[in-house]
Amino acid sequence: MSNLFAIAYPDAATAQKVRDELIGLQKQRLIDLEDIVVVERREDGKIKLHQAVSNTGLGAASGALWGGVIGLLFLMPVLGAAIGGATGAAVGASTDTGVDDNFMRQVGEKLAPGSAAVFALVRTATQDKVIPAVAQFGGELLQTSLSHQEEEHLREIARAANPASTL
Repeated sequence: MSNLFAIAYPDAATAQKVRDELIGLQKQRLIDLEDIVVVERREDGKIKLHQAVSNTGLGAASGALWGGVIGLLFLMPVLGAAIGGATGAAVGASTDTGVDDNFMRQVGEKLAPGSAAVFALVRTATQDKVIPAVAQFGGELLQTSLSHQEEEHLREIARAANPASTL
């Protein structure tokens, strides 16, 4: 079962650094992320989701590939790829995997203008290595799917790694 973590930062640049750090830790096999998104509340109050994976792009690429293959059967691979790509992009745009976009927008509405949050859906993690890596950036823990006891333990580990952290 995956656990959700939402951590707020004073600006989008810091949130992007945290996301990059977590993706780097995933490459080292220290964390297994199901989804990671930076939610930015712009100065004008609009909410922008910075998805790590674009379902639209993946759908378009997959659709173009399959459309081209099917188009080969009818001797029209270019037309098949074009139709498949458009269809795949439409399906990909309507598909929501990982953390629910509407939920992230609702939480994003509570952020101060100009700030951002990182939403991470974590399958597994090596806590003694991941928490200090994230705690160095500070941040405020907005929400988790952990129990109260597990959440308090997380805060203790974060404070030990970085006394200035409000995780």
